[in-house]
Amino acid sequence: MTALLLTISLLGLFVGLALGALGGGGSTLAVPILVFVAGLSAQDATTASLIVVGVAAAVGALGHYRNGNVRVGVGVAFGAAGFGGSRLGTLVHQALPDQLLLFSFSAVIMIVAVRMYRSVQSPPSGTIQTGRNDVSAAMNSPASGGSVLMATRRTTNIDLSATALSKLALAATAVGVLTGLFGVGGGFAVVPALTLLLGFGAREAIGTSLIVIAINAGVALSMRASDLAIDWRLITPFLVAVTVGVLAGSHMSDRIDADRLTRSFAIMLGCVAAYTALNAFAA
Repeated sequence: MTALLLTISLLGLFVGLALGALGGGGSTLAVPILVFVAGLSAQDATTASLIVVGVAAAVGALGHYRNGNVRVGVGVAFGAAGFGGSRLGTLVHQALPDQLLLFSFSAVIMIVAVRMYRSVQSPPSGTIQTGRNDVSAAMNSPASGGSVLMATRRTTNIDLSATALSKLALAATAVGVLTGLFGVGGGFAVVPALTLLLGFGAREAIGTSLIVIAINAGVALSMRASDLAIDWRLITPFLVAVTVGVLAGSHMSDRIDADRLTRSFAIMLGCVAAYTALNAFAA
């Protein structure tokens, strides 16, 4: 048991470092680790992942809030708009057998991996992303699942047209479905929605997306409270390690080769997706 807890803690630290340094993609590793290492069922693993994702997002949001990069009102509104999707995803999740749930989740991991790999750009060192490039920076930013690029211009004008708001509602619903169904944060969808539909700057989109993720995770988790079967002896060290990793990774993010790390991490995610799919077929 001690060896298992140590292994889970080390893997949780790695997940947290990935979340802190890259932001997106890291949470997709939580479910495979909990299934194939901790030995949880897919149903229990996705529930436990909601706890990990929700806490990690809340911790990250606090840091971004202190730096003035969170628009609380928009984040709460986006999260509230995803209530229906989160509930729908949770209901579908409860009806799926483990084999189909794992296979479907492997497809999500692969999509995130491909998006991360293709999103990497290599601007000249010291380049500051501003104006329209804020959109590109955000889509290659931590919460969106790409590399870390800097963006310093804060957005002053938000697009509140009926078209933008309706598209945002659809995006919020889709993110809610993903969170409820698979226990993932969905930051790779939230950040582009905030930048492209509302005109947010990169850092604001990243910070605000963490509130959305925390809210969606909380809603989905509350729906599973009645049949919550969590082995806290396994989950607690994993959660603590992820949280420590997030804090450490955030401090390291400006001192790493983000493009190379993102590509390497994307390749690893692809391998995890393939392994998950094979095990789902073999089950």
